[in-house]
Amino acid sequence: MKRLATIAAAILFLFSTLATPPADGYLADTTIPIGGGCPALDRWNLSLASPLNRRWSTSLPLAPTTLLTVAAQNSAAQLTEISQAISDSFGAWTGVTGTTFNATNYPGMIAPLATIASANACTNDAENNIDGLNTICFNQSSMGFTSGVLAFTRVITANAPGASVGSGLPAAFAGQILDADTLFRNDGQASFATPGALSTSQGQGAYDLESLLTHELGHWFGLDHSAIWRAMMFPFAPPPGQFLGERPTAQAPDGPLSDDDRAGIRWLYPDPNDTVNIGAIEGRVVPANSFALAALPLPSPGASVTGIFGAHVVAVDEDTGAVIAGAFAGWSCSSSNPVLTFDGSFDIERLPVGHSYEVYAEPLVGLASPSDFSDAFDGLCTLDSAPQCTVPSVDTNFNPRIRPNVP
Repeated sequence: MKRLATIAAAILFLFSTLATPPADGYLADTTIPIGGGCPALDRWNLSLASPLNRRWSTSLPLAPTTLLTVAAQNSAAQLTEISQAISDSFGAWTGVTGTTFNATNYPGMIAPLATIASANACTNDAENNIDGLNTICFNQSSMGFTSGVLAFTRVITANAPGASVGSGLPAAFAGQILDADTLFRNDGQASFATPGALSTSQGQGAYDLESLLTHELGHWFGLDHSAIWRAMMFPFAPPPGQFLGERPTAQAPDGPLSDDDRAGIRWLYPDPNDTVNIGAIEGRVVPANSFALAALPLPSPGASVTGIFGAHVVAVDEDTGAVIAGAFAGWSCSSSNPVLTFDGSFDIERLPVGHSYEVYAEPLVGLASPSDFSDAFDGLCTLDSAPQCTVPSVDTNFNPRIRPNVP
């Protein structure tokens, strides 16, 4: 029987591939194929007509009120207001140019957003019911709501072709996303406001529903957290009463996203007809003194740690100073040699051409720490890894410097 892999991506505190590239750019969740091999990127199979089956539960918490709207509670207008915020959050991701994940190529994204009245529509773990339906719930308790967690997303992936859940079609590849659900905290410890309600006096103490939704949907699509402060996928939410980026408009539906978010979704779902966002920067982050790595454990038989693991590599537009994309260095794997090697490799893809970029590496010692990316880092090795491997600790004990006279 085909098995499934479960990936849980949580927002903490205030927010809280088949043939892999030299290293995973940005940070995406991965699934180890059954029997081992390179970590497979988690992503939807866009060859299907409508694999998302998007819906949300209209069951809302009554007391205390945790979801603030301009419209009256328990009214049809309230449900319409919430539904619009959800649709706009989806639209931020499907509005990115240079990706196949859009309403034109992916008809399921423009289908009406379905509703369900059940309060427990997101109860789809292995012990209950994995239904293959992708739901947003505001009125369901979960053990996932530990201290500081405002919302979290559960993603079910296939670790082999042929795996399926619910009424969904069998997976075409390992890493294919089969089910995604987002739950919002409903115990009164936090409140969330739609864009209209956020500007009211009551909304000043609430978190922006649209910002949180857009972040969580990034997990739906396979992205993990980003270490870019401005990015929607940064692991911390804007403070109560504030929102991230720009509000979406008909002209700029992806307004809430940063360039790093856009590059990430283009990387997972590249448009073969895109001629603009096709640049790439590859390299390795290595210590000036190679003996600094000698004490680290071997990640797998016959392999060693030969580069900095977990360094944050950032590409900055030389003319504007804007941060365009970030990636995490540390590993490589290929279909010709499917053994994970911790060699400090990085690959920043889907960069706009015609620009000059400055690149720097930094340790994860700021507001975002290695623990905020543990799901993605730890998922590089599992019991199905072949050969068995151990993920090294993220290296934060280094000071970056520029090597002179390197062309």
